[in-house]
Parts: sequence; C-alpha cells; structure tokens
Amino acid sequence: MIKKSYQYLQFELEQAIGILTIDREDKLNALNSDLIEELRSFLQEISDKPLSGMILTGAGEKSFIAGADIAAMTEMSPKQAQDFAFCGQHVTLMIEELRFPVVAAVNGFSLGGGLEMALACDYIYATQNALFGLPEVSLGLIPGFGGTQRLSKIIGRHRAKQLIYSGRKIKIDEAKRIGLVLEDFESKDQMLKQIKNELSKLQHNSPHAIGVAKTVINKGADLSVEEGLEIEKSQFAQLFDSYDMQEGTKAFIEKRKAEFKGK
Repeated sequence: MIKKSYQYLQFELEQAIGILTIDREDKLNALNSDLIEELRSFLQEISDKPLSGMILTGAGEKSFIAGADIAAMTEMSPKQAQDFAFCGQHVTLMIEELRFPVVAAVNGFSLGGGLEMALACDYIYATQNALFGLPEVSLGLIPGFGGTQRLSKIIGRHRAKQLIYSGRKIKIDEAKRIGLVLEDFESKDQMLKQIKNELSKLQHNSPHAIGVAKTVINKGADLSVEEGLEIEKSQFAQLFDSYDMQEGTKAFIEKRKAEFKGK
C-alpha cells in the first residue's frame, strides 16, 4: 500500500486499519524538519487509500511526541521558523482532512508540537502515564502548529488560554476532565487493542458517509449554526447520488448486510 520507505515513520496495516508510528525514540519522537517532511509525504501517499481508520502513535513507552526539536530550532532565522511553522501546520491540516477517522494513541509525553499533532486527530486516547501541555511560552515562543486555534475549540477558549499562558503540563485525570482525552488505559497495548476494535466496527458503515460527516463537522466548527446547517443540508443531499446511499437503504429494506464501496 505504501511504496516509499521512511527513516522516522513505521506503518502497519491490519484489516484496513493503519497504524502510523513516529519512530525517533532516542529523541522521544521529537519533531525535526526531516520528520515533518516525511509526515507530509506519507500523508499525501495515504490520503486516497481505502482505510477504515488510522492510529497515530509514538515509538516506545515514554513518549508520543515530546514536541519540536528545540536544539534544531535555536539555529533558525525568522524566515526558517516561518517555513517550519508552515510545514507543521500543513501536516496538521492534512491529518484533519483525511477522509477516514484518525485516532491519536498517546503514550507518555504529548507536548508542544506533539499535542498539536494529536489535536488534529479526530479524538485522543491515552495511557495513564500521558502528560500533555503547550509549554512554548517558557521558551519565549507560542504554539506554531495550530495549538492556539485547535485547543480552544476542544476545551474552550478560557481553559486554552490558561494552559497556553502558563505553559503548565497536565496529567491524564485533568486531561479527561476538561475533555481533551476521551479514554485512558493502563498500557499502550490495551489502548491500541481498544482503538483497533472500535475502528474495525466502523467497517459496517459507509466509509463515504463517514468521510462526509467528518468534513461537515470540521467545516462547521468555525461557522454559525445557520451556516453549518447549510453545509450539512448540501452534503446530505449530495449523498443521495452516491452508491453507498443507494446500497445502504436498499440493504435495509431487503434486511441484508450492506456492501459499501466507499463512493
């Protein structure tokens, strides 16, 4: 399915479920320019593949993604920093715009750019040793891969400001309480098993309809209810011209299992 080989990425496929692992364990999976460029290339390659879902996780037990590579950042000029932020933001947009669900499986550190990658996923699961934060202000910086925008949409503007201004790191109990994380698990293996089980159940539903639902939800997040309803109405109507809608409704009437094709 994936033709290219990558230095910092590992990809596995299990029954139409992709598992993408950030594999820079010796650096706690920190993001440097080469890794981000690999992510861009990989996401481009995977975007049209018929997956029922994908899991994004980090190699090892200590870290999902510990953030951006600070040592590399200290040498950047403002122009280089702008290019770095552009590439990081592009990756988060590519994750967000994938037509299939993407679940962040957070193990250990999810800080700075790491949390920003997780925020671009559809939702976040985590192990009980997970640690979350956007500590950029302690370095004289701000989040640059979408954290200032996405965090407030998920946990609310006031909580997001509090976390970003303070640079405070939060553990799993608080992350669940404020709605950042949906579920927590004792081990990484247990977490991955649960996500795979959930994504496998989505195979009973139309992948095309799931992709449209994801698009409508994401587009509507920044709009008024009335504007969002217009998008919903338009996309709802367009589905009536799709194979999956015709097959799904016919299968329901005929009391049989639908055979969706994702179109």
